[in-house]
Amino acid sequence: MSGGIAYALAALVCYGIGDLIYKRAAAAGLKPEYFLMVQAWCFCPAILFYAWGTGNLHLEPAALWGCLAGLFVLVGFYNYVRSLRVGAVSIVAPVFRLNFIITAALAILWLSEPLTASKAAGFLLALLAAWLLLGGAAPLGSADPLLARRPLLQVTLATLAVGVANFCYKLGLIAGATPETMLAAQAVVFSSLLTATTFAVNGTIRPARGLFRHSLPAAIVLVAASLFLLHGLQRGDASVVVPIAQMGFVIAAVLGIAFFGETLSLRKIAGLCVATAALAALTLG
Repeated sequence: MSGGIAYALAALVCYGIGDLIYKRAAAAGLKPEYFLMVQAWCFCPAILFYAWGTGNLHLEPAALWGCLAGLFVLVGFYNYVRSLRVGAVSIVAPVFRLNFIITAALAILWLSEPLTASKAAGFLLALLAAWLLLGGAAPLGSADPLLARRPLLQVTLATLAVGVANFCYKLGLIAGATPETMLAAQAVVFSSLLTATTFAVNGTIRPARGLFRHSLPAAIVLVAASLFLLHGLQRGDASVVVPIAQMGFVIAAVLGIAFFGETLSLRKIAGLCVATAALAALTLG
């Protein structure tokens, strides 16, 4: 197993756990901007300290790709957390994690990464797995068709934004930035913009009691997932590493069934089996 794939699999697990933490925060009724703001307050100093402590924090032009990624991550995760307030995690997480399609398409078209038969099979199997998991999900909880569609519209926007953000990571790494520098640049932009947005919308940035109970573990898991992802991207093709990492929806679906009482059906079981086959195909590259 190549180093890039090993890192991608580690990121997969972390992203899946993170999805469940997000769902728990959404179920608690926390405002998305406050939850993400406090998460950013934890994430930003942690990654800055880690990057500085490991000697991998360098101010260089390539880090601007990390800044751009921070803008797209803000759009993506804000809409993702909002979609989880109504949508089941076993629906929303698979859609969100399909952002790898955007990243892979950009990498193949822009960076001329090869489209092998194994990759193509992996993409198709991943799409089939997500469709099976979506098909077995419960209604989104509203009799109003517009309100029922809103979570899917939000998560679709989130999916597009994060797919572009992942591609920005790859471009920054190609330009010579370290993974730690890229994440530090992203964190500074994300934290600053989100704090300003929260103040503009609510007139205060004072977080509600109990936010750190959700935001701190989310930040810890996301730091680990992001580092694994970027180190994987440094060692392998974006069209392989990102699809594997983003299949954390398998972990999220399993944990959603186990901890949130979401419906388990034969279709979902089939979806998880197909997702396993997709992972096997993608690891072959």
